[in-house]
Amino acid sequence: MSGVQQIEIGADEGDQRLDRWFRRRFPHVQQGRIEKMCRKGEIRLDGGRVKPATRVEVGQTVRVPPLPEQPAPAVRKPAIGEADATMMREAVIYRDDHIIALNKPPGLPTQGGSKQLRHVDGLAEAIRFEAEEKPRLVHRLDKDTSGVLLMARTRAVASALAKAFRARETRKIYWAAVAGTPSPSPGTIQFGLVKAPGHGKAGEGEKMIAVHPKEVDGTEGAKHATTDYAVLSSLGTRASWVALVPVTGRTHQLRAHMAAIGHPIVGDGKYGGSGQENLGDGWGAQLGGEISRKLHLHARHLSFTHPVTGNRVTLTAPLPEHMARTWAMFDWFENDVPADPFDEEAFE
Repeated sequence: MSGVQQIEIGADEGDQRLDRWFRRRFPHVQQGRIEKMCRKGEIRLDGGRVKPATRVEVGQTVRVPPLPEQPAPAVRKPAIGEADATMMREAVIYRDDHIIALNKPPGLPTQGGSKQLRHVDGLAEAIRFEAEEKPRLVHRLDKDTSGVLLMARTRAVASALAKAFRARETRKIYWAAVAGTPSPSPGTIQFGLVKAPGHGKAGEGEKMIAVHPKEVDGTEGAKHATTDYAVLSSLGTRASWVALVPVTGRTHQLRAHMAAIGHPIVGDGKYGGSGQENLGDGWGAQLGGEISRKLHLHARHLSFTHPVTGNRVTLTAPLPEHMARTWAMFDWFENDVPADPFDEEAFE
């Protein structure tokens, strides 16, 4: 075992999560142990207790408790199969020397987790394209959500993009099919969200519970959340095509918010009920018939200021196959709506 160490965050190590900094410094220490040392106060930042997700900055000092001298046996990562490599390369919708953007397929997790061995981060080597390192994630999408996913090709660009996301300097517009027709349109949802623990051994199955805006401040663990929405087309009271903008970025925000106002996203068994079939009254996450039971939520547009060129970049991701089939069945046409329906001049 080593002794206690006091390590200063270097000039190229700032603006990243503590647990990621720790794993890069001590790759033999597993994530679970890092979290445990944080809970016990063994890892400290500038003398204070810290959480794994706390962001470290240049010049701060990390207290590192005694660690095993010998690294744990290396686990050989399985090679990326040709099918997965092809899938990743075909998912690329934008690439330059600094940034790569994917149209993430539904069902593919962004990062690994409990029992998740196949994910974008783990397959990123397939889209390195001769760069010195594989691209880095700068934000995430839920496993079953498809659409624009941005990755950085250098640490400096990753840091700049992460700051832009946290400062809400990016513009994200999602498309979804929802049960019923939200009213008014456009509208804003301001329910707070609080996390309810999952029932699995590692907390799997956690769910966000909506809290009335007036009760957020008095509810332990609840956070304010805001979503703008606009109805783009509807089928009477049965279903609607909506555009969604997450003004804040809470876990499962769009899914929990739409269910909270009585219009769950089609295919969302977690928030709309997998056994709930929409019979025309607006409730129920399944439309029945030939409509896919997969989640109908897609990150359609993403715009941001390029951290190197300074130009404004706007990316658009085509609908995944199951949503394209639904759109065709309902005669919803992608080119019939403005790219940003929240723009005051969009419908003029």
